[in-house]
Amino acid sequence: MTAPLTRRALLAAGAALPVLAAPTIGRAQGRYKPEYKITVVGNRPIALSESAFVWADLVNQRSEGRLNFKVYPGSSLVGGDQTRELLAIRQGVIDGAVFSTINISPQVREMNLFSLPFLMPNHAAFDAIVASDVGAELFRVLAQRDVEPLAWGENGFREISNSRRAIRAPADLRGLKIRFAAGAIFSEIYTAMGANPVQMSFADLQPALSTGAVDGQENPVNLFLGFRMDTLAQKHLTLWNYCADAGIVSLGKQVMSTLEPRDREIVVESAREAGRAGNNAARRGLGLDGNRSSLDECARRGVEVIDLSAAEKQAFARATRPVFDKWAATVGTDLVRRAEAAIARTA
Repeated sequence: MTAPLTRRALLAAGAALPVLAAPTIGRAQGRYKPEYKITVVGNRPIALSESAFVWADLVNQRSEGRLNFKVYPGSSLVGGDQTRELLAIRQGVIDGAVFSTINISPQVREMNLFSLPFLMPNHAAFDAIVASDVGAELFRVLAQRDVEPLAWGENGFREISNSRRAIRAPADLRGLKIRFAAGAIFSEIYTAMGANPVQMSFADLQPALSTGAVDGQENPVNLFLGFRMDTLAQKHLTLWNYCADAGIVSLGKQVMSTLEPRDREIVVESAREAGRAGNNAARRGLGLDGNRSSLDECARRGVEVIDLSAAEKQAFARATRPVFDKWAATVGTDLVRRAEAAIARTA
């Protein structure tokens, strides 16, 4: 028969219980990082940054403090060089990103799909691609790089501005120094039209425009307005929709694997909402719903807005067709064919 426990023994046993439980509690509390670093090029109010901040805010609120996402805009975690964001996530230096497909296309050749000149005539074409099996395949390709793509977003169609003259035909680009962000395809596009392309990070773009080191740049309208490029001698803005800047809301695979199921669901659903928020920001005021407030604001700031006709855009498409054909082979001819089929169904 077991002897009854003395008061001292009971106290000793009770005191031991928390010690036994503490490691379990510690593991649960220590599973998540104090902070998850999210990178994005630029800052609010541009659309990709809008997606990043919305994503972080939703995750932080809905996880009730279990997760702490913090956005580092301006690609500041990689010294302002947005082309290094993918590598930094693969190395575990950064936890997540709202990527621009342009900035990761040097490492992921298939992402050059969105940079093929004059592939997509409008936003309906863009939406058709990302919603199709092509969009799903691009996500699978990115997932092979230690990144979990969660949702598509958009920074908008890239338009061209410059300080010297209106651009209405390919010949108008001759001799102009035009900044591009990344990717050899852009160098070839502008060379084909007689321009002098200059690769430059976004962090260096504004001083380059203000000093006249470059004559022009190509970016979405929301970015043109948000960063007051009208004050940097950019007085001629041509709407030509020559390529789209797609965004991808992403988390590192290793980070994703540490999340509890409930938090994984929060992260994914919040990413989808963030992508939609970016889309709305990219398209606001462009006349898609009759609201031309962004274009009217450009004009109010003294910017000449040139809205090309379909025939005028075709002249640019013809001039850059050799570049299209060359890079379609790099992207993958079957992938491009399927993207063109998805676009055709929107007509």
